[in-house]
Amino acid sequence: MEEIIRTADPVLVSAVEALLEGEGITVLVADRHISAVEARIAAFPLRILVPAEDVARARMAITQAGWGETLRQGNP
Repeated sequence: MEEIIRTADPVLVSAVEALLEGEGITVLVADRHISAVEARIAAFPLRILVPAEDVARARMAITQAGWGETLRQGNP
C-alpha cells in the first residue's frame, strides 16, 4: 500500500474514499480512529493508502475530480 493523500479534512477523505471505491480501487484510511479521538489538536492526519499497482489510476481519478492539489508529492 502506498500513501497518496495525508489530510486532517475528514470530508475530503470520505469523498476520495467514495471516488476510489467507485473506480474499483481498494482504499485504506489509516489513523482514522486516533484522528477522531485527537481531532482537536490535529496531530494525527488521516492517510489514504492504495495498492501500489493502483497508484497511477487513483492519482488520475483524484486529479480529474479536481482534488489533485491534495496528492502527496513524491509518488509516481
